[in-house]
Amino acid sequence: MAEIGGAAIRELAKTYGTPLYVYDESTMDSILSAYRDNFVSDQFETGVLYASKAFSCKAMVRLIDSYGLYLDVVSGGELYTAVQAGYDPGKIFFHGNNKTEAELRCALEQGVGTVIVDNQSEARLLVNLIQETAGSVHTLLRVNPGIEAHTHKYIVTAHVDSKFGISLLNEDEIVETIRILEAQDGITFDGIHSHIGSQIFDRQAFAEEIRKLFTFAEHMKETYEIGIHTVNLGGGFAVRYTAADAPIPIDEVSRFIIEECERENRNHHGLIQRVLIEPGRSIVGEAGVTIYSVGSIKKTPNRRYAFVDGGMSDNIRPALYQAEYDAFVDGKEEGASLDYTIAGKCCESGDILIQSIPLPEMEPGDLLVLKTTGAYGYSMASHYNKLPLPAVVFVKNGTARVVIRRETYEHMISLED
Repeated sequence: MAEIGGAAIRELAKTYGTPLYVYDESTMDSILSAYRDNFVSDQFETGVLYASKAFSCKAMVRLIDSYGLYLDVVSGGELYTAVQAGYDPGKIFFHGNNKTEAELRCALEQGVGTVIVDNQSEARLLVNLIQETAGSVHTLLRVNPGIEAHTHKYIVTAHVDSKFGISLLNEDEIVETIRILEAQDGITFDGIHSHIGSQIFDRQAFAEEIRKLFTFAEHMKETYEIGIHTVNLGGGFAVRYTAADAPIPIDEVSRFIIEECERENRNHHGLIQRVLIEPGRSIVGEAGVTIYSVGSIKKTPNRRYAFVDGGMSDNIRPALYQAEYDAFVDGKEEGASLDYTIAGKCCESGDILIQSIPLPEMEPGDLLVLKTTGAYGYSMASHYNKLPLPAVVFVKNGTARVVIRRETYEHMISLED
């Protein structure tokens, strides 16, 4: 029988039910240590931010905090979760292309350290709130370097017409927005932020981003006397979903980025004093699996379906991104004799978790384990078809603990009149 984190999958399913998200905490420990120990430089300050949109809950925030990482949030809900977990709001970076007035007000009230401003209208809103509240905050401006990482079109975030940030082609708008921020007492402008996409396998994409941003920083200094001291390179570090994926090891990509930044900083007179990155998926993705119970098996003229007790309600990525996954059957890890389509129980033809995968012959009651579901599974889950959200369990050295309880029907309708 297979295990995760030293705990038997069958026992986890028996104890906590299915569908069940399970995270190997030791795997996350190893990844967090790799970022902490390798993303360092003696030429400038460094910082690693956990992109909590990948998976956010109080236990995850506390784990991140124990490794000294900063935290990236993109909504009032993620901010609230962090504060309730006891995380220092001064170490939080607040992202988002359309932060509401209520969210920004909450960020200022809670003492969020840095707001990453997406556009000029948001800069003006932030200035008005600072004037009203007499608060203070550091800022970065999100810019769009025009680099199209080779990934799915929905997760490319730096093409010229992206909804995120201000294009480097719109230099006048960037300068005007920075001037708005710099002119307001209580707002400290630190530098720029960029994010070129997700699930990036090509390290040269990061090298091109670094080159563009460092060159831009020197241009801002020489042309407009604008000081850019912090560069946030975003995230996008790939993980292995199937055997076809070859992500760059975390220690290697961390050192590569540091070396590229050090070289560019020397070329540009040491202007940059701090470099940040924002891994999310790469911290939790491969640490997590989803355990399903197999229900009906059905043959059609061209397919053999295995239906599971979850689906697009707990993993929307295959329907949304055509994401591919690997899987295995607990207790039947050896041998793969039949081609299956793994389908969920939602009333959508698109509720397919895996289009085609060779697996041993299955029968109702088997446990199917979908690998690398730690990122954007629970965080993108829905109540479609009124399916309650699954439980989330962390496992370490054979000991499991529930970090998010399974939702009940009662809780699911608790806000309804």
